[in-house]
Amino acid sequence: MVDRHKGKFVGAHVSTAGGIYNAPLNAAAIGAGAFALFVKSQRMWTAPKIGDAAVKAFAANLAKSGIEPRYILPHAGYLVNLASPMDDAREKSIESLVSEMEKCRQLSLTMINVHPGSYVKIGTPEDACLRVADSIDKVLAAVPEVDIVLENTAGQGSYLGSRFEELALIIEHVADKSRVGVCIDTAHAYGAGFDIATPDGFRRAFADFDSIVGFGRLRGMHLNDTKVECGSHTDRHAQIGEGQLGWQTFKRIMDDSRFDGISLVLETPDEAKWADEIRRLKEL
Repeated sequence: MVDRHKGKFVGAHVSTAGGIYNAPLNAAAIGAGAFALFVKSQRMWTAPKIGDAAVKAFAANLAKSGIEPRYILPHAGYLVNLASPMDDAREKSIESLVSEMEKCRQLSLTMINVHPGSYVKIGTPEDACLRVADSIDKVLAAVPEVDIVLENTAGQGSYLGSRFEELALIIEHVADKSRVGVCIDTAHAYGAGFDIATPDGFRRAFADFDSIVGFGRLRGMHLNDTKVECGSHTDRHAQIGEGQLGWQTFKRIMDDSRFDGISLVLETPDEAKWADEIRRLKEL
């Protein structure tokens, strides 16, 4: 677990175009107090180590931005599937995630967000959760000082993580539980069937989360409105206030001290609106 600071730290998943060292400046330009980024192309399995000059430039730009490293939540590439029933695919995923975590360590970042993965409808979700836990053990053993943050999903196809029980089962079987946290995506939660758009649904969803996983494991949130109906098990992000959740859902988050001291990261489709969304969220 990590010490929580009071207050909300809101940002977005920013671009690294032109060099990874540009990410902190891109975040500062939209008034962010947190941000996410890819430490390599999400379409590649591996990439070379980050050069020393880029590491130094990242640190310098981060200092200029005023954003603390604890509020940076890198996102692992989408090719990673720690739940795969195919040994070769899972080993390749482990190697890829280790590579990304080593880059996080180069940048003095302390965590990385990853989807639990898909069991491709072979075997059971429970067996797949155990494979994810075993994969996490191998990754954590390979890279010290960087924690794994598991993201909930909408439950499309055979993807794990739409149920809090699945996230809890994975964590239960990880050897070093102190290095595993959770990130809640609001659009994914709604797609999975948690009606967080209503006051009672919001209360019930996060009461369940607290009893099954625990707020002590919450390391970040992805703040996304959604175009799809509750329980649709699909994932289509919308700008905040332009989807099914509406601004009131995000006001509940901003008003709730249980969400203090973590990375609150926008992944809404139109980055030209991020500065305004961040400003409005802070005003809430």
